[in-house]
Amino acid sequence: MRAFTRTVLTCVLTSMAFQASAAIELNGELSQGALIRAKVQPGTQVFLNDEPVKVNAQGQLAFGFAREAELEQMLKLIYPDGLTELKPLKLTKRQYRIQEVNGISKKIMKPDPKAQARAAKDSKQVKAARAQFTASDAFNQQFIWPLTGRISGVYGSQRIYNGKPGTPHYGVDVAAKTGTVVVAPADGVISLSVPDMFYSGGTMIIDHGYGVNSTFLHLSKLYVKQGDVVKQGDKVAEVGSTGRSTGPHLDWRVNWYQMRLDPTTIVPSMKSVLAKQDAN
Repeated sequence: MRAFTRTVLTCVLTSMAFQASAAIELNGELSQGALIRAKVQPGTQVFLNDEPVKVNAQGQLAFGFAREAELEQMLKLIYPDGLTELKPLKLTKRQYRIQEVNGISKKIMKPDPKAQARAAKDSKQVKAARAQFTASDAFNQQFIWPLTGRISGVYGSQRIYNGKPGTPHYGVDVAAKTGTVVVAPADGVISLSVPDMFYSGGTMIIDHGYGVNSTFLHLSKLYVKQGDVVKQGDKVAEVGSTGRSTGPHLDWRVNWYQMRLDPTTIVPSMKSVLAKQDAN
């Protein structure tokens, strides 16, 4: 009888574990630099590598993996009935473009103290905007490109200046003429709108909720101000070459809080979008 009870209990737990495993849906590629949107049974607690991840009332959540994230990740799910499941995630390692640039002047390599102080102040504002949490569900929308055109810079690429590694590029650049309109890739609230930062020039951040935000750099004109609510497709700014930019383009960045992610992981390929535009 005792053996029979153990068998029944094992079958029940196995069935529960199977149901739990089937209850999580992951939307996105499991790779370095990717933003993942997921859905679990409402009321489930989610932890990524033992750090809690906020989940909305519908069981929707978002998280991401940094440029050089460890390839072995772990999700822990605690379901409303108390059952706990560990779900290992295996990430794909990415290769990034590396370019060596020599002969850069010392002035460019190290700005003067006044410029450094200004850049530090700018960075503090950006970090504060990205640290905010809002309960908007816009993060779960199908994002669109804020601008279409030739991609002139990719996420993760890095330059070696005079033998010293520079900061990797954390956005995707789309080349366009100054004044070309930029639209909101998803619904959100403007959490930062500054016309002139030292490095990034005209800078805007849109908070899409649950830690997911978009940043636009080098803008020539900003149509909206901090606190404004925008809808996907709304005109929010114009392309420029402000800040430390060598030509007009939009630098679009996506973050999960402070984690810098690749925007191309949440939109259709630019090639497919342009082909569709040509067909129409």
